[in-house]
Amino acid sequence: MSSPSGSSNESSTYTVLVTGANSGLGFSTCCRLIDEFLFSRPQNHILHLIPTTRSASKSADTLDRLRQHLTKTLRRSNGTTLGISVLLERRIRLEAEQVELTSLVSVKRLARRLRKRGEQEGLRIDALVCNAGIGGWEGFDMLKATWGLLTDLIDTVTYPRYKTGGKGWVTKPQMAGAEGEAEGKEEGVDRDRDRDTDSTLGEVFTANVFGHYLLAHDLVPLMSSTTPDQHPGRIVWVSSIEAYPHSLDLDDLQGLHTTESYESSKRLTDVLVLSSELPSTQQWVSPYLSLPGSSKSQDQDGQELRRPKMYLSHPGVCGTSIAALPKLLEYCMFAVFYVARLLGSPWHCVSSYLGAVSVVWLALTPAAQLEELEHEEGKAKWGSACDVRGDERVIRTEVSGWGWGGRVGEVPDGGLRSAKGRWRGMRTVSKESREEFEETGRKVWRAMEELRVKWESRLEGVE
Repeated sequence: MSSPSGSSNESSTYTVLVTGANSGLGFSTCCRLIDEFLFSRPQNHILHLIPTTRSASKSADTLDRLRQHLTKTLRRSNGTTLGISVLLERRIRLEAEQVELTSLVSVKRLARRLRKRGEQEGLRIDALVCNAGIGGWEGFDMLKATWGLLTDLIDTVTYPRYKTGGKGWVTKPQMAGAEGEAEGKEEGVDRDRDRDTDSTLGEVFTANVFGHYLLAHDLVPLMSSTTPDQHPGRIVWVSSIEAYPHSLDLDDLQGLHTTESYESSKRLTDVLVLSSELPSTQQWVSPYLSLPGSSKSQDQDGQELRRPKMYLSHPGVCGTSIAALPKLLEYCMFAVFYVARLLGSPWHCVSSYLGAVSVVWLALTPAAQLEELEHEEGKAKWGSACDVRGDERVIRTEVSGWGWGGRVGEVPDGGLRSAKGRWRGMRTVSKESREEFEETGRKVWRAMEELRVKWESRLEGVE
């Protein structure tokens, strides 16, 4: 934590940047960050919240709704006497930024603006929440969904196999610049346009993974620390419970040749984060988490840099705008989710506000506590869960090939390692599957770094 001004009050301001914040999980994450910060941090601490959206109009709307949420929070809080304007000025600082994550030019421009503020104002990013994304679905099989609901409801609505994913979706040509990228999407342009693989990228892959990957690297200067009393920033990735191992093909990292591009991108996210601290991946992780354009571990004054750390979360199962549905089907979806929760599913948070609990926990929990948890029990995928009454909690989530903490032989224990809601394709981590996961991590990090270096070179000077 630090002060944007670099004053003596260095630990009083905590800055969080949240991508995709105009709706769904992203907006709920912002609301929950405000609520938990207000009631868990000292009165002299300030939350500097930077939600990003794809356009100025969406940013204005998001800020307005966040202020409305803050007003409601104050009304619900007994004993809070500060007026909304005073509180906003003293404890909550809201400002919006725009970025289109499928445009690498747009990503670079945002990073450049923020780094410039770091140089001029002392801006520091304490937590980057990589939330924005798209589903890549074109519809679903109604007959398969109905049969699943009638015969195996909980598994069907936890690990759905009835969605129809798009195939071959690509971004606009990257070198065309950032102007109008959001408008092009909203006008429903052809997803298969400009199939020139030298100038385009997989759309779901770029929105869900690579855009964030590039942004996080460019923000390393604002997230690193050089003093012992200052913890480095954290990069909180939002994955999914649907990150199936079979969805990721290392020969099709961008998911262009599969109908499971969303699931592929989330498995890729899992592998990237969970393998980010293994000795075998440091050959690629080190330059990625070093200053842009350099592999050095020191700043310009020769101070040793403490690199930002990566954490992994998922929101359980909740209703968001990532999958657009007709109103009637949306109501049916929520009803079925509640039924699944009543039948004992731990993952059906249903509301995006409950689903945001793991993301916010990773963003606000003291760094020393997080480091101790992952040092003692292994690096984890932290999931949002709840009981039948809707009381939420954060728990470790089993990952195929990794388990709950990267340890061979881990089995459900009824506590933190629960078998409830377990994916049926899950197997106990063996020596062989653990080695395979690590090898996949090495290959993924190598491929992502090669792709980043390639595009950094191509984009040099264009932004």
